[in-house]
Amino acid sequence: MARVLIAGCGYAGIALGMRLAREGHVVWGLRRRPELLPAMIHPLKGDLFVQESLPVIPAASDFVFYTAAAARADDASYSLAYVTGIENLLRHLVGTGQTPKRIFFTSSTAVYAQTGGEWVDETSDALPCEFSGRRLLEGEQLLSRGPFPATVVRMAGIYGPGRTRLIEQALRGEWVLQPARLRYSNRIHRDDCAGVLRHLMLLRAPTSLYLGSDDEPSDQSEVLRWLAKRLEGVLSAPQAHVIANSGGPRSNKRCRNLRLKQSGYSFLFPTFREGYESILAGMDLLRR
Repeated sequence: MARVLIAGCGYAGIALGMRLAREGHVVWGLRRRPELLPAMIHPLKGDLFVQESLPVIPAASDFVFYTAAAARADDASYSLAYVTGIENLLRHLVGTGQTPKRIFFTSSTAVYAQTGGEWVDETSDALPCEFSGRRLLEGEQLLSRGPFPATVVRMAGIYGPGRTRLIEQALRGEWVLQPARLRYSNRIHRDDCAGVLRHLMLLRAPTSLYLGSDDEPSDQSEVLRWLAKRLEGVLSAPQAHVIANSGGPRSNKRCRNLRLKQSGYSFLFPTFREGYESILAGMDLLRR
């Protein structure tokens, strides 16, 4: 069994840690508020953005996962989360004599700036125009030049239990204004996010880069229409009304997950339909 450190152990990190702990791996979760961790994850209190606050890791880690997220959608927050935090963690691991077999980083498909609905994969150009993609790419480069083997997983938008914005939008009868052409978004269920990371940890020789996205890029209007149909027995608004699509992704691309699937990973939720069906069941919102 492996000894695992999850740095920035939040939404996705907790799901990963719980799965690994159930399988017998020893898991430490590092975060500012470790009291929020489930009992099966050993707590470590520290702030990745303040190197002096990082604790001594109790035992040599076989694998390290960096799953921190930015607190806000601004350049300073992204720089802290994906540049300063990674720099501090690498220094801390070296300074405390840690020699992990591999570090895994949950980056994002925001590093791709394509806007024409193109398919992208691990070989596509990553030339981000927004601060978010630039900071994430900077973090990836820090790890690639770092002292330990590293694998980056560029995750699509992570959804799952507790992340119900689109469901609530559908319940209010709100529809996204359909643009003149489809604007693709990409997503991955939280449990597949954790599953992908576990799968790659168990591979003998994972590559340095994967895309973590489900099988079906979709326009947000399509997702809302499906949710509205599935929830038509409990919709609170008798008439749907249109809202602007301002909250959607600025880019427009389709992420191909072929490398990940060729490595042997099988999705629990291959499209948004299976994923949201599971969330709706957990919320007891399915039609009887």
